[in-house]
Amino acid sequence: MSSVVLRSLGDVLPTLGVIVLVVVALELLLYLVLKRMLNYKYSLAYMLVMPAALGLLVLVVYPIVYNIVIAFSDTNLFAGRFPTRPGSVSYGVGEFIDNIKLVFTAPVLKQEYFFPVFGRTMLWTFLQVAVHVTLGMMVAMLLNRPMKLRGFYRTVILFPWAVPQVIAVLAWRGEFNFDYGYFNVILTQMGFDKIPWMSDPFWNYLAVNMTNWWLGVPFMSVVLLGGLQSIDPSYYEAAEIDGGGKWVQFKEITLPLMRPVLTPAVVLGVIWTFNQFNVPFFINQQELETSDILVTALYRAAFEYNRYGFASAFAIIIFLILMAFTLIYMRLSNFQVDVGQSKKRLAQAKTVGE
Repeated sequence: MSSVVLRSLGDVLPTLGVIVLVVVALELLLYLVLKRMLNYKYSLAYMLVMPAALGLLVLVVYPIVYNIVIAFSDTNLFAGRFPTRPGSVSYGVGEFIDNIKLVFTAPVLKQEYFFPVFGRTMLWTFLQVAVHVTLGMMVAMLLNRPMKLRGFYRTVILFPWAVPQVIAVLAWRGEFNFDYGYFNVILTQMGFDKIPWMSDPFWNYLAVNMTNWWLGVPFMSVVLLGGLQSIDPSYYEAAEIDGGGKWVQFKEITLPLMRPVLTPAVVLGVIWTFNQFNVPFFINQQELETSDILVTALYRAAFEYNRYGFASAFAIIIFLILMAFTLIYMRLSNFQVDVGQSKKRLAQAKTVGE
């Protein structure tokens, strides 16, 4: 055990040492240029921001740029076309167009084409976000009411979200075991037949959804609970005086005032669910293509079938789909107007302050 730890530290420490040296060198360079030579008054701010900017540049910007470069190539390790092998890879607009065409005309998995997988991904995203928002709102409204041990319940609801996702998914996969899983044990004791959660396409897709419902509802509950707590109770008191029932209060007060919270929560929920990898990949232990979504198909295209040029173009298409959805949803939900009103209120507040 100790040898494994020492060997791991031996692998990690040189990398950490290089990172520290680079950061220190850049900090010294900024200090000499901005502070000593230019005497710039914001030199300290730039020095504090620099490590985070460097991390974003290395961990976010560089992979995106490299993905775009690979999308303009015919890189395919299975065909012997390696970027590190000079002359084996071709780059150009033609290769990019060919990759885009292949995404829509050739199987993205072994048999499944793009549009069936895309339709399944849309269904998966809709089912997940709809259940997350509906159940999350119900739980948030329940936890927003006066009750005993409310703080304890608010803590317990975070448990599925606090567990490392891979660990939780692997635990759920064990519960779907045909012979020893909890669900089949209960069904057998109740006199029903066992369900082939792992081998049947329908039941496996349902198992994937069940797992992600369990994981996603707590986060949505916490977000919506924060929004509910920001609503002034006097609105509800006025509605009760006017004879408004619970449904009217929910429809006319809660939903409109929750829109600034719901819109980013739904957008984030769609993006995270659309790009959810751990649950569909690990629950789908037998690699049923009927349970794959776009992100898992992208992973298999890149790291199981070694079609890197194709997979990079595939990733760009997924990015464009999500960006289009985000822009359309924000336009339909009138989110831009709310942001503008917030800016207007902020400007008015500053004017009053002055």
